[in-house]
Order: sequence, then structure tokens, then C-alpha cells
Amino acid sequence: MDDSDPRAAETIDRLRQEIDDIDSRLLELFNQRARCVVEIGHIKRAGHMPLYQPDRERQIFERAEAANPGPLSNRAIRRLFERILDESRSVERHV
Repeated sequence: MDDSDPRAAETIDRLRQEIDDIDSRLLELFNQRARCVVEIGHIKRAGHMPLYQPDRERQIFERAEAANPGPLSNRAIRRLFERILDESRSVERHV
């Protein structure tokens, strides 16, 4: 006997589709951000500027945490941005 609620299944399917749509937008935004990082990397190299700028990273963390409406904690937001910045540094190093 199947006790599953068809309305619950429909809601889950709808929410999963919304997540897929959000993931697609995130992918687009991550790559848009990476293109900016590549341009910055070229400018830094041409100007003999250091690639790693801890003050800028601190600003990014502080801005993200200040703008965070939840439900993700600031700690979770920081971890996400740490990963984004780590990948950004990798892209910047390889241009």
C-alpha cells in the first residue's frame, strides 16, 4: 500500500525544478564572476600587482555577512565565499 501524498510529491517536484533553475542561474553567475576575475588578473599582471589581496577578501566576507538575510548562517556564507574565492584565485593564477 502506497501512503505517499500526491500533493506532497507535486510540491517536491516543483521545488526541485525551482532548485534546478536557481542552479542554472548560479552557474551563469559563477562564470560571469570568473570572467571578471580573469580581466582583473590581466590588469594585475600588467601592473605587477600582487594577485592575493587579503584586505579585498575580508571586504567580500564582511559585505556578504552583512547582507545575509538567512536562513544560511554567516558561518555558512563565509564558507561558501571562501570556496568561491579559492576557485577565483586559481583562475586568476592561470591566466
